[in-house]
Order: sequence, then structure tokens, then C-alpha cells
Amino acid sequence: MTVLTFNDIYAAHRRIENVVSRTRLVGASWASCGHRSLLLKPENLQITGSFKIRGAYHRLLRLSEAQKARGVVARSSGNHGKALAHAARREGVKATVVVPTDAARVKTDGILAQGAEVVFAPAQDCARVTEQLAEEHGRVIVPPFDDLDIIAGQATVGLEIAEDVVSSELGVTTVLVPVSGGGLISGVAAALKLTRPGIKVIGVEPEVAADARESLRTGRRVTWPADRVGATMADGLRMTTVGEHTFAHMRAFVDDIVTVTEDEIASGVALLARHAGMTVEPSGAVTTAAFLYHEHELPSAGEHVAVISGANVDPHLFARLRDMYPLPFRTCTR
Repeated sequence: MTVLTFNDIYAAHRRIENVVSRTRLVGASWASCGHRSLLLKPENLQITGSFKIRGAYHRLLRLSEAQKARGVVARSSGNHGKALAHAARREGVKATVVVPTDAARVKTDGILAQGAEVVFAPAQDCARVTEQLAEEHGRVIVPPFDDLDIIAGQATVGLEIAEDVVSSELGVTTVLVPVSGGGLISGVAAALKLTRPGIKVIGVEPEVAADARESLRTGRRVTWPADRVGATMADGLRMTTVGEHTFAHMRAFVDDIVTVTEDEIASGVALLARHAGMTVEPSGAVTTAAFLYHEHELPSAGEHVAVISGANVDPHLFARLRDMYPLPFRTCTR
């Protein structure tokens, strides 16, 4: 299975550098303690509210004019669809997004606001419906994660981190990345290992949706039941298995994957809201939760970067999580 080269990633960076935001690392002194400190990579500040704009826009730019004229279709729990809809509108391409019937309304509204058509289907049928629409209307399928152009676009997150490490002389030892289908961690890990191989790249996923960790540790792709992974509040991390391309990258470049509980995820959302002033969806808060509550599973020293993957959270859920009393975590005497 082919994995990306540095040239692939740099070429993707050049293609999309003028259409995505260059997010800068933000210090989180409130979470730092002793020889460990936390930096945030705020992809929640992208124009569509998540990192997904990088991969979706890059894939769209790689289409031929004939393919663009046919239009695109994708399946998505929300963020990929919103990103593709935005890119398609900018490029004058017709887009249809197939979303689960239980998708967060804030995400489906975001897709519609970008001018794309939304088709609802049961979660287990979204892939099939997407393929049917592509065949019936001649549309090009833009996968949410298991595609080399998508992975290369997401890899620009890691390339930016590597550039910041060099330019600011940061002592980064670890980068924490949310894991779902594997597109983000595949790209980030590839970019970092090809430029700063001493940095550990560790994935984070919900304890109830830990198919990626089992896959990485056993060396084979496993599938978890949809009803099991669907139990997590992190709706962007409910994939039942990682992709073939993403798994190849994970095996080549990812050091490990840790899991966090639902209470820890909720606490991460609350703490980021209170101390960093950030609106972060549960899927984006898993990395901060891992840093705060799984110290024993991470390198004991150095600066840790937590990739904050998205901000598209139901406002009622966010308000409830923001106002909850967060779990206690170890702090230092200042």
C-alpha cells in the first residue's frame, strides 16, 4: 500500500495554502505541570469549523475540469460535508452530501448554508446511498478519509506543526491527534515523521470507539459494531473501522493510540471553554483530555501538542458541557 512522501505533502500545502487558515500553536499554561506543557493546534478556527477543509479542498482541486462539471458527492457525519460544500461553492462545483439521520443539526445546517444538497440515510446505509447517487448522476465520490489526496491535505496540519517547532525552537516531544477513520492522524503522522522523526505521534479516541487502537496494536484492521461506537458523544469519531490507506500510514508512522472516557471528553470540552475560551466539539476535545487524564500513557516531559480538530458542536450540548463541573486534574503550585 502506497504511503505519502514529503514531496506529496509539500505539494498539497502549496495547492491549498491560500484557501485554508494557517493556525498557530497556542499555549495552555493552565494545563501545564512540571516538565510537561501543553500547546493547542486550533483547527476549530478554520473557516468551516474543522480541519476537514484541508483534505476536502485539496481533493477538489485535484479533480479534472470534466470531473468538476459532473459534480461531487460524499458521505459525512457533518464536518467533511461542510468542508466539501464550502470548497465546492468556491470552485463552482455542484455538491451532494449524504449524512446520517441522527447527525447533529448544527452540522447539517452548516452543509446547507454552504449551498450543498443534503440527503439523509441511516448511518449503516450512508456509504451505499453515496455510491448509488454517484452512479445515477455521474458524480465523483470524495471520500471522508481513505484517499491519498485527502490524507495529503490533512497532512498540512502536521507540516505546520513541524515548521513551528523549528522556527520557535519549541521542545515538542509529542503530538496528540484525534482518530476516527484515520485521515487526520495518517497525514499528521506522515508529515511529522518525515520532517521531525523524534516527535512521538499518539492518536486519541473514545474508549467506547477504540477500533483504531485495537487495529494498530494487533496489526490488522478490525471493525467494531456501529451501536457500540455510536455510544460516544464524540460524533465525529464514530467510524467502525479505519481505512486501508489510513491504516497503512498508521502502521508506518503512528507510535500509539490511547483512549479517553466519556466523562474525560466532557471535562475536556468544559476546560477548553473555561480556560482557553474555545468552542470545541467533543471530538476535538479528546486530545486535551488525554493530556490531562492519561499522563502515565504519554511521554513524561516536553511540550505536547493537542490537535483541536473541530468546533461544530450542538449549542445545547456545548452549553451543558461548558457549565458542568469538570473532572479534577493535577495542577502545579505556581
